Amino acid sequence: MFKSGMKILENIIQLIENSYRIKAESIFPLVGYDNLNYLIKDKDGQKFVCKQFKFTQEKKDLIHAQCKIIENLSRKFAGSYPSPILNKKGEFITKNKTTLNWILKWVEGKFLHEINHTPELFHSFGWFLAKTDKELSKYSDPVIKARRFDWDLQHFPDLRSKSLSIPDPSIRKLVDHYFIQFKEFVLPELPGLRKSIIHNDANDWNVLSTDGKVSGLIDFGDMVYTPLIQELSVALAYAIMNKEEPLEWAAYILKSYHKIFPLEEKEIDLLYYLIAARLCMTLIHSFHAIKEGTADDYTIVSQKPAIDLLHKWISISSDKAALVFRKTLGFKALENTDYTKEIKKRHEHIGRVLSVSYIKPIKMKRAAFQYMYDADGNTYLDAYNNIPHVGHQHPKVVEAGQKQMALLNTNTRYLYDQLAEYADQLISKFSPSLNKVFFVNSGSAASDLAIRMAQTHSGNSDIVVMEHGYHGHTRLGVDISHYKFGGKGGVGQKEYIIKAPIPDTYRGEFKLEDAGVKYANQLENHINKMESQIAAFIAEPIVGCGGQVPLAPGYLKEVYPMIRNRGGVCISDEVQTGFGRIGTHFWGFEMHGVIPDIVVLGKPMGNGHPIGAVVTTNEIAESFDNGMEFFSSFGGNPVSCAIGMAVLDVIKEEGLQQNALDTGSYFLHLLSELKNQYECVGDVRGHGLFLGVELVKNKKTLEHHTELAQWVKNKLREKFILVSTDGPEDNILKMKPPMCFNKKNAKHLASELAKIIKEFYSY
Repeated sequence: MFKSGMKILENIIQLIENSYRIKAESIFPLVGYDNLNYLIKDKDGQKFVCKQFKFTQEKKDLIHAQCKIIENLSRKFAGSYPSPILNKKGEFITKNKTTLNWILKWVEGKFLHEINHTPELFHSFGWFLAKTDKELSKYSDPVIKARRFDWDLQHFPDLRSKSLSIPDPSIRKLVDHYFIQFKEFVLPELPGLRKSIIHNDANDWNVLSTDGKVSGLIDFGDMVYTPLIQELSVALAYAIMNKEEPLEWAAYILKSYHKIFPLEEKEIDLLYYLIAARLCMTLIHSFHAIKEGTADDYTIVSQKPAIDLLHKWISISSDKAALVFRKTLGFKALENTDYTKEIKKRHEHIGRVLSVSYIKPIKMKRAAFQYMYDADGNTYLDAYNNIPHVGHQHPKVVEAGQKQMALLNTNTRYLYDQLAEYADQLISKFSPSLNKVFFVNSGSAASDLAIRMAQTHSGNSDIVVMEHGYHGHTRLGVDISHYKFGGKGGVGQKEYIIKAPIPDTYRGEFKLEDAGVKYANQLENHINKMESQIAAFIAEPIVGCGGQVPLAPGYLKEVYPMIRNRGGVCISDEVQTGFGRIGTHFWGFEMHGVIPDIVVLGKPMGNGHPIGAVVTTNEIAESFDNGMEFFSSFGGNPVSCAIGMAVLDVIKEEGLQQNALDTGSYFLHLLSELKNQYECVGDVRGHGLFLGVELVKNKKTLEHHTELAQWVKNKLREKFILVSTDGPEDNILKMKPPMCFNKKNAKHLASELAKIIKEFYSY
């Protein structure tokens, strides 16, 4: 191997001496992407770079075009670019058997990645790049214009199939998200953008500096004719890696660039997406190279900073980036939201009964995964919304819906594959006895249907419901929801409703290990006195609106047989606790060691798309088939089924149930530390990513601290963190974030919560 390497170097030395009259005193191999590079030093100490490519006519034409452009640049700005050397024949390129060879003068300076980054350095970077682009814009070359290149951002969508080379689904989903964003917001604007020949690879291994300022640019092998703004997009993508405030550092480069070569507003507004696209492109190429076995050391080393920046980039709103960039360059910024006008507009035709969250409402504009972005460009960490179960606008879910919507959407009176396929996938998540599914379009509709089925099957009418329970907004849903009928505006308990005391081991009557049995006995005594004809018992495994209260251990094991012995059926409302949210199990009822007769599903199963379902036994399904047709216009339609299947796929691919367990346990630990530190934190409870923090005035009296809960909720909103409050006295902080919520997010929330509580008591 060594002899072979020495032979190659000898051949290079002989080539440059014979063809260029350069006598090499030393030769050293350099890193190359798709070619071989050599550093040559002659007897006078002059340095040159010899570049060697495999011969193709296309490559020869491209190198010749590059040489002409670099030569012109070098004449204009001597010493800033690697000017090409002509051979004895007066040509740029020397063909030697199967290779193309050309030599460039060495450009002195330190690479950008080798030196400390300062605002002054970045200002000079912008100036130098603008100077280069302004000169390049004067050139026109048919070979460069005709070039189709994988690293040209305008062709970013063409790389979609290669993104499958990314093994980590948590990274791949970010890349896929930006494919969708690029398609929606960049592609339509490309025809109207200024185009020019650009360098296209001003990364920190190609940019040189001298005395703290950018002084040179090398490696023009990626030159393309493309939208001009792509030059800055590429440069910024690498320059702002490893920066705590990437927008601030980007602004330094933009400001000085704009002074030399003014940018247009429409170019600035696309920068966010183009920077993201370049990061994604870098990762796609690097992971694909690793998969193909062609990756070099630089390819592997460059991955981590690109991944880190992409994670940071998703937490920045595109509107925020545009706002910062516009202000930097003196363009008119978008006006802030006038919330007085927004509220007035909302109430013009929408009833005030449709409430809004927080003292100061939020006008949301975009969202992605665990982040939401308001109309003013602010980013919110969402620890509140469990409906986007696998994350806001998850690309796999979005595209499943788009694709199916473009193909077919109809109702269940027709045969189509998606209905049976989704039913099969969903049922596979349950025990064998739960083998029939009825699709509807909401959790409320599912609760309503579940009660109808229970009453039909049992022949009875009375329903046992949980104190503070909530099961929907339909008339029947309100009837079985103590949270509604017993709350403000409620009409009270109907005759056929039996209210079971909530088996709360924190505030309830029984708090010992056998509390579940005692609460069950209490309910049984109550039912016996009433001599009721039980149709069903319905409860959530963790009572959400009651304040995230887990049912006491052992409670359901006692209650379920009791209900069945009276001819009733047992219903588990899994709208909020299902699909892996509790971490330890896929369904909430499983942690209680029971199997219900009917399961109610909704909200999260469609990731925000309106879909719900009732899962039940074959026996109950057959008794419901009594001659009255069941039909739901939208329940089980192909689009809903496609989306539902995508949600199941994402849960499995991204290990979201395990994430709920790991992150939830960590989060619970952090919140429990606050309980030990502060008298006002009375209880911390829940499972997985379905948690509650009960705030009290005194841990001995357990007096509800509603004022503090509301203050904390709104203060967190000011810190751009979303949580809700619930419970009979609205004093429980409720956290049920998208399942991609991570430990870093949990730590951030817990830290801010501690500061806010401390602030409250410092007044």
